[in-house]
Amino acid sequence: MKKWILTMLAMALVAMLSFGCASEEKAEEAAPATEAAAPAGEIILGVAGAHSGDLASYGLPTINAAELVAKKYNAAGGINGMMVKVLPQDDQCKPEVATNAATKLLSENVNVVIGHICSGATKAALPLYTESKIVVMSPSATSTDLTQSGEYPTFFRTIGYDADQGRFAAEFTKNTLGATKVAVIHDKGDYGKGFAEFAQKTLEGLGGVEVVLFEGITPGAVDYSAVVQKIKQSGADAVIFGGYHPEASKIVTQMSQKDLKIPFVSDDGVKDDTFIKVAGEFAEGVYATGPEDLSANAMAQQAIEEHKATYGTDPGAFYVQAYAAAQALLNAIEKAGSTDYDAIVNVLHNETVETSVGNIKFDAKGDAEGVGFSMYQVQSGAYVVVQ
Repeated sequence: MKKWILTMLAMALVAMLSFGCASEEKAEEAAPATEAAAPAGEIILGVAGAHSGDLASYGLPTINAAELVAKKYNAAGGINGMMVKVLPQDDQCKPEVATNAATKLLSENVNVVIGHICSGATKAALPLYTESKIVVMSPSATSTDLTQSGEYPTFFRTIGYDADQGRFAAEFTKNTLGATKVAVIHDKGDYGKGFAEFAQKTLEGLGGVEVVLFEGITPGAVDYSAVVQKIKQSGADAVIFGGYHPEASKIVTQMSQKDLKIPFVSDDGVKDDTFIKVAGEFAEGVYATGPEDLSANAMAQQAIEEHKATYGTDPGAFYVQAYAAAQALLNAIEKAGSTDYDAIVNVLHNETVETSVGNIKFDAKGDAEGVGFSMYQVQSGAYVVVQ
């Protein structure tokens, strides 16, 4: 009896082992099918910028640009089998908010980022991206130090920088407008003050023109009559302003109200339709530098038409530069065959890509080669290129 029991236990053990092996074999056979059915993953394209607040008109077009470029890639099957997901994050163009926005994007495992929009916010967020080795490409942050200092190797941009923009504005003010006494004012920020300083330096080196006032203002103030009075007392025959449209609209309005009718020249922070809407009749005649005129660029015009067809409106500020940033970043991932930081950077620096701002690649410091600025003037309620 004992022998029979032992025999039965042995047979049961053999059966159990056989069943286990068969189950493992079936699992192994099924495994390839399971792996093939698994999703390939996604590429997360972060979009950081002012999506609310006074400067939202600068940031919202970038979301639309990213969505449209991503849509094209996804319609063609994605990149290396992965779909592109656009993930916006609002920083309101405020440095203290920008660091939080960057932290949130990094926590979502973004692969690359378009933004930030304003130079101060960009500068605040960049150390976080640099530490995490995430490529960031701005369509609008023009502060010279962001690239030229060499401190932010992960940063690229599809727009020029303020050393060139300030120089261009100063030369236009002296050579085209014929100014001999210029008041230079700014909003004390990384962007506005940087632009103003380069304009001042250029004017001082031109000869035949004097900087009669160099003054900072407080952003967000209601009344700028004090600085307007200083401009008037200085005897200036032109003003150069470094900053954004909320302050510029108040200054030109108060200049007109004080019968101070001299040319007002500003930067791409003012070259926005929102400035015209806010300043109204007082915007007429104002000059502003901006990204170079791309009306002859077929891809830029196609990108603009895509926006009109999809959203039913004109795209707004920095849209074309944002579209180019999305094209450049996603092309780099595709060409690299990877989302690896070093592989992406290698493509950006060494391979030319056709974009809405032209055929570009990026120099050793992250600036797009070949981009520049044009001068615009408000005429009959709209900005038109004049140089």
